Amino acid sequence: MKLLDENTAQKLRGGYYTPEVLADFITYWAFHDGEKNKILEPSCGDGSFIKSLTENYQDDFNNCLAVELFEEEADKVRALTRDNDKVKVKNGDFFSEYNYNLKNERFDLIIGNPPYIRYQYLTPEQRETQSNILTTNGMKSNKLINAWVSFLVASVELLEENGKIGMVIPAELLQVAYAADLRLFLEKNLSKITVITYEQLVFPDVQQEVVLLLGEKGSVEENEQNKITVVELENSETTFEEVRNTAVDYKPVDITKDKWTKYFLSNTEIGAVHSVINSDNFVTFNDIAKVDIGITTGNNKFFSVTKETVEKFDLSETTLPLIGRSAHAHGIFYTEDDWEFNVNKGLPAQLAQFPNEQITHFPEGYKQYIKEAEENGQSKGYKLGLRKYWYHIPSVYPPDAFFLRRNDSFPKFVLNDINAVSTDTMHRIRFYEGINSRKALLSYYNSITLAFTEMEGRSYGGGVLEVLPGEVEKIVLPNLNDLDDEVTERLLEYVDHSIRNDGNTDDMLDRIDREVLINYLGLDEDTVLIFRNIWRKLMHRRNQRKKIKKSNKK
Repeated sequence: MKLLDENTAQKLRGGYYTPEVLADFITYWAFHDGEKNKILEPSCGDGSFIKSLTENYQDDFNNCLAVELFEEEADKVRALTRDNDKVKVKNGDFFSEYNYNLKNERFDLIIGNPPYIRYQYLTPEQRETQSNILTTNGMKSNKLINAWVSFLVASVELLEENGKIGMVIPAELLQVAYAADLRLFLEKNLSKITVITYEQLVFPDVQQEVVLLLGEKGSVEENEQNKITVVELENSETTFEEVRNTAVDYKPVDITKDKWTKYFLSNTEIGAVHSVINSDNFVTFNDIAKVDIGITTGNNKFFSVTKETVEKFDLSETTLPLIGRSAHAHGIFYTEDDWEFNVNKGLPAQLAQFPNEQITHFPEGYKQYIKEAEENGQSKGYKLGLRKYWYHIPSVYPPDAFFLRRNDSFPKFVLNDINAVSTDTMHRIRFYEGINSRKALLSYYNSITLAFTEMEGRSYGGGVLEVLPGEVEKIVLPNLNDLDDEVTERLLEYVDHSIRNDGNTDDMLDRIDREVLINYLGLDEDTVLIFRNIWRKLMHRRNQRKKIKKSNKK
């Protein structure tokens, strides 16, 4: 879980303790199919899982080892289990316990809420142990990950054959790149995975989403695959018994590092996704273009300048046209008229790109602007400190197109008609030689591609979809190489007009889907509708978090 910015004691120990309802949910799941012998709670905190065990399943297990780093918390659990000889509480570091005492142990059940300690707050010995846990289990060495990842890997390793693991885990597991190796590890080592997600945030003081990972070890029958499902519940008040009474749709696991977002989909929807991926009628962004992050200025306030600032300091000879944010892009082309509109509206639509040389030789206006910034502390910052001259931005070039990094509905993919540049709110797209940029632009605006954008991107507690360069490259596009030029231009004009005038997105997609996906590519209407529903489903899911976040502020 991402923690608050302050270096609080809570942050340093990674302690956000599990609500009783979540602990009860996991223990009910763990015991609904019978007794357990040996249990491990690797980070017991204030004892919520131990309390649930001893109050509800005292007669259903033989012994439980609870490990807790902080003595004060361990003492709370000891007090809770003072008269219970089945529970042993060990005050110590789980990584050390793993190294020296637990490697050869195996447990029937492992439950808990691992600490969400960022790597910066781990000791060198802990980082080394984390890395060794990963490599021992066939993963890449990585000392720069949060503690929960290695906790989870070590716990799966310590499971007995046919054992079960139930953990409260950051929802990052489903979608972030650094968890790709972890997803692959879990797919290979757990025969059945159930991920429980919630529409509402379960930790009221933290905006980061969490999920419940319920995993089962065991062999699968010949010709069968490991299985996975993602179940979304409205809130944490829903019990596992209620979930058991509903039809849960398990899917065969793809043994890949792909995001688990796709497992929100039905088997029919997943089948449609695979059919498109394997079709010769579709390509990925990576096939047609190179995707780079936008310009990292180090201080947008200084480098992104308004018309007033340009005139005051006579900066016109050292500025470039800029598309600084989503609101600057009115349609799917960034034109001279768009840029002039933004400039005259007083928006910071120009980038100050000073020469890479000493200020001594600069015109007086440049010098004044830079010196005022230095006096105001605007020359300070990590990125600025790495440069020979802080006021010169490296890697500035006008791309062929822009792709919006963060958005509410879907990213704008915008052709660069005036050699503008962008800050890192936009990714920079450079088409490969021979690619028709206008057909590439049109290929983005359809239900299939928007659905893949949702699957490849990631969302956070506030409901915003973020798509990073490596994720953009995986987005699937229809191949429109042979589409008639006249049809291309007519449809581009239509899409541009629709977006500029806030037209109905479904109406726009209806027309493009029919002309491009159905009439040109020959897809059937049912397939196109499946992808429209995938897009709506995933967009609705993350938008629910935006609504919840707003209601929590009231």
